[in-house]
Amino acid sequence: MKLIIGLGNPGKKYEKTRHNIGFVVVDEVISNFQFSIFKQFPKFKSQISKGNIKDKKIIFAKPQTFMNNSGEGVRALIDFYKIDPENDLIIIHDDKDIPLGTIKIQKDKSAAGHNGIKSIIQHLGTQNFTRVRIGVAPEDPRKIGNTADFVLKKFGFFEKKKINLGIDKAVEGVINLLTPPNPPQGGSLNT
Repeated sequence: MKLIIGLGNPGKKYEKTRHNIGFVVVDEVISNFQFSIFKQFPKFKSQISKGNIKDKKIIFAKPQTFMNNSGEGVRALIDFYKIDPENDLIIIHDDKDIPLGTIKIQKDKSAAGHNGIKSIIQHLGTQNFTRVRIGVAPEDPRKIGNTADFVLKKFGFFEKKKINLGIDKAVEGVINLLTPPNPPQGGSLNT
């Protein structure tokens, strides 16, 4: 079983903001498969969607605790479903230190100032899980100013094309993590 968490903030006020890019990506991924619609589960402090990909059970979640407390919902899900964070947890989130629309898939990295990731590391007691980081930085980093204000802003008109490409790359990256190619059966490979 795999647990895929998209980070963001609940409520209409935060839709389409930089900080909610994790929510956007999980919505896009489940639209590629026959998954249930997201439903609220108070005991997990999250919205959940479940389904199967290649006979493997997958749970998608969007914590509803606000970004800085994301670890609460993640911990509840990990405990209930007996998820091994090192092998079966993927967190999708925005990153103000990566150029707009660029993605990085990494494992066992520090929070690098991201409060949602800090909360998850604190609640799990480990940073050894996979992260899909989606760049939301403007071309001129001086335009970031106050980080909290910046990540709660919506994308500008000229930024939308780049972030949409980034969303597509992130969706592809998540699908590749969930559906790795099958190894060759028997025989040997000639090189």
